[in-house]
Amino acid sequence: MLGALVIGCAQPQPPDAAFTAPTLRGAFEGAFLVGAALNAAQFSDQDTLGAAIVKAQFNSITPENVLKWAAIHPRPGTYDFAAGDRYVAFGERNGMFIVGHNLVWHNQTPRWVFEDSTGTPVNRDTLLARLRDHIRTVVGRYRGRIKGWDVVNEALDDDGTLRRTPWLTILGEDYLATAFRFAHEADPDAELYYNDYALENAPKRRGAVELVRRLEDQGVPITAVGLQNHDRLDWPSPAQEDSTIDAFARLGVRVMITELDVDVLPPARAPGANPFVDRLPDSLQQALARRYAELFASYLRHRGTVTRVTFWGVTDRDSWLNNWPVRGRTNYPLLFGRDGRPKAAFAAVVRTAPAHERRDEGRDD
Repeated sequence: MLGALVIGCAQPQPPDAAFTAPTLRGAFEGAFLVGAALNAAQFSDQDTLGAAIVKAQFNSITPENVLKWAAIHPRPGTYDFAAGDRYVAFGERNGMFIVGHNLVWHNQTPRWVFEDSTGTPVNRDTLLARLRDHIRTVVGRYRGRIKGWDVVNEALDDDGTLRRTPWLTILGEDYLATAFRFAHEADPDAELYYNDYALENAPKRRGAVELVRRLEDQGVPITAVGLQNHDRLDWPSPAQEDSTIDAFARLGVRVMITELDVDVLPPARAPGANPFVDRLPDSLQQALARRYAELFASYLRHRGTVTRVTFWGVTDRDSWLNNWPVRGRTNYPLLFGRDGRPKAAFAAVVRTAPAHERRDEGRDD
């Protein structure tokens, strides 16, 4: 998923309420990790509000953009590890489970990867060599430090067939297995994931299940499937979420919720594409709270299979859903508001947690 556009502005001061108990990482201790996707300002401590919330609330991190091919390997033979190194160091300083995102994707990959100097598509051997060099160099640099990698991202179309990307066109269907094998060779101890969106829809889920089954039949070292969970207030249903997690659990792989947010806005139709410029009405705040509680109840029903839940962003002001799908949209999809304060949805999520249940045991109300 694309990262949010970070606009320079005065930052709110971190509110104490964002850092006192309960915390997300504490509430779900023993159930699953709880993480956030970080932009460069946060892991560089320039965004002091965002960095403080991350340190207090989360025990896993994912980078929005800095490990994608275009950022870390922009030109042939040229790698830029400066931002990636800062990201990994931030996670290590704060005792986080560090995720790498991502190695193979059809977006944010420079054209030179697939073309020669004249703009002609390269042949299979050339692209394989470039893929091998990229994965071995990037994964190898962070061997033993980045604990899990989104190896292949969004390889399926909505009907469950493989997306017609340059990877598929030039390398054929085995490019996925090849990428996983290269990553395993570069770091045999790293967890390796396939990551995609809308797998709760039956046709795409069937395609993903068949993809994972083929990889397993070939002996490919795949650890987990990442469900992005870019959700809406009315989708997916609890039954869709449960059945999707169950479908992958039956294959013997784990499931991770990798890019969680909930779009609270109506479809972007002008006029009225930005209906809530200054604040979200309380009725929708409460609807968002109920929705998040519903989702976390599903994740908890599958504890043991679901081993990580990562939000795609820290506060509402960081979200990629601002200015999407048209500019000028103001969205409110996360647990922390623009001022860094926990929203009603935060409290609703914590109330679903096993730790909250234990605190309530024995209470004589």
